[in-house]
Amino acid sequence: MTSTRRNDLEQPEVDRSARRSPAHMRPVDVVAFDMRTKASTAARVRSKTPKASVAPRKRAEQQRSQATRSAILEAALVEFAEKGFEAASIRSIAERTGFQHPLITYHYPSKDVPWRAVAEVTFKRIREAWDQRAAEHARLSPRERLRAEYHAVFRHTAAFPEFHRFMRQEASIGNPRLRWVAKAVLKPLINRLLPQIEAAQKQRSLPRVEPILFHYMMMSLVAALSEFGPEMRVTRRLYAERHEVIETYWKLVEDTVFGAHADTDKLPSQRGGKATKIRKRY
Repeated sequence: MTSTRRNDLEQPEVDRSARRSPAHMRPVDVVAFDMRTKASTAARVRSKTPKASVAPRKRAEQQRSQATRSAILEAALVEFAEKGFEAASIRSIAERTGFQHPLITYHYPSKDVPWRAVAEVTFKRIREAWDQRAAEHARLSPRERLRAEYHAVFRHTAAFPEFHRFMRQEASIGNPRLRWVAKAVLKPLINRLLPQIEAAQKQRSLPRVEPILFHYMMMSLVAALSEFGPEMRVTRRLYAERHEVIETYWKLVEDTVFGAHADTDKLPSQRGGKATKIRKRY
């Protein structure tokens, strides 16, 4: 498994023609004019266009729209991670994408909408990774299942280090966005993990501590490269996004947390390898 940037989440490439201000992306008055003319032209087009050609064209439009939304959310993630919600702006997100401001507000009318969308999409992808790596019907021990699930979270944070900073920006008591994300996405994920932690503790394969403490210890470990990557680069010229750094760090987590049995639980792509020597980049 590699750490190729964005492999897990990216949607199809955005239609770059969107950057050249076509009619449907001009200011609102032009868009309104286009909308008024569509009704009269649509009937003529329908009368001349075979139905079989409508579906592929509609699918292509849907794909372009989805690609546009994906690009907006990726830019929003970076914007919120760098500036926090209060200092971020829709206009700045538009500048990051190269799209015009009205196109951004068409998909996301206010900045709280893309903020929530970033959180929802991220945790949806994590749940999907869990179902692939450790499906609930799979015959895995609680410890094996936890190892696979935390590994999936680690892979996501390694590919998207901005997301950890995105969440850290809102980590203050009383923050309404923290309350929302806790209720909407964090608690359901935690509720899936805690019974597994308790089961592994009963089997004496994990330390007997409060399960939620074990969970947040693991979250700190999986986010360490995202949190300290810039500092590592400055102090030791060690690049946290490099493949060998990611692989070596995760092996350290496995050996430290899951102990001598971690090697037997590894995914096939990780078995039998020798220790990787990390080389600093100068």
